[in-house]
Amino acid sequence: MAPRRTRATERDRSRRVLSQNFLTDPAAIDRVVRSARSDPAGLLLEVGAGRGQLTRPLAAHCGRLVAYEVDPAAAAELAVVCAALPHVRHRQADFLTAEPPAEPFAVVGNIPWSLTSAVVRWCLAAPGLRAATLLTQLEYARRRSGDYGRWTRLTVSTWPEFSWQLAGRVPRTAFRPVPRVDAGILRIDRREEPLLSPAALPAYRRMVELGFGGVGGSLAASLRRRYPPARVAAALRATRLDPATPVGHVWPEQWLVLFRLLHAR
Repeated sequence: MAPRRTRATERDRSRRVLSQNFLTDPAAIDRVVRSARSDPAGLLLEVGAGRGQLTRPLAAHCGRLVAYEVDPAAAAELAVVCAALPHVRHRQADFLTAEPPAEPFAVVGNIPWSLTSAVVRWCLAAPGLRAATLLTQLEYARRRSGDYGRWTRLTVSTWPEFSWQLAGRVPRTAFRPVPRVDAGILRIDRREEPLLSPAALPAYRRMVELGFGGVGGSLAASLRRRYPPARVAAALRATRLDPATPVGHVWPEQWLVLFRLLHAR
C-alpha cells in the first residue's frame, strides 16, 4: 500500500513562511539561558519569543524583558505567559522594525533562521547593544566565530568593537518541528574598550573591504592595490603571514597588526 500523503495545514504553511522551529528541550533551553549571562538588573529583548519557551526562564535572570513575536497564533500564547510576569512585556511585532532602546540592553533569541543575517545586522547597528545570544544554524555560528579556522568579512570588520563566540551547540532534535540541521549558540559581545580608536575604524573597515576584494586570490595582492608593495611585504613579514595566505585564513588579531603597521606614521 502506498504511504498516505497528508495535506499541509495552514499552520504548517505558516511555520515554513515564518521559519519557526520552537525550542522545546529543557536542557537546551537551560543552555541558552546560561549562555546569555543576563544582567539581573538590565533590559533584555527577546526576538522570536514563540510561545514563551525561553521567555519565562529568561525573565528570572533579568530586570526587565520585552518579548517580540510576530506570529499572531504564537503571540496569543506568549501573552498569557507574559501576563503572569510583572516585569515582562510582549509585543506582537516584527523585531526588525523596532527602534533600539536608548539605554544599554542585550538581545536573546531563537531567531527565525531565514532572518539570521538581518537580526545580526540590527544588533550590530544598535548603539546600546551590549551582547546578543542567538540560536542560529550551526554552520552560520561556526563561520562567524572562526570555528573552522577561517574568518568572514563581517567578523573581521567588526572585530575591533565586537567579539564573536560559538557558545554551544544544540541538536536539531531539541526543536519542534525538527529542522534539517543542528543549531549553534552564537554570542556577540560589544567590547568595553574598542581595540581601535573611533577615528581609526573607518580606515580599518576600508582596509578589510580591500583585503576581501579577492584580487589575485591572496590578501597581499589585494593590499598592494592601495599600499606600497614594499610596505605590504614588510607588514606581512612582521605579522608572520605568508604572502600567499588566503584572506579567510588571516586571524582578526593579525588584521589589527597589519592595519597598525600599514597606517603607522
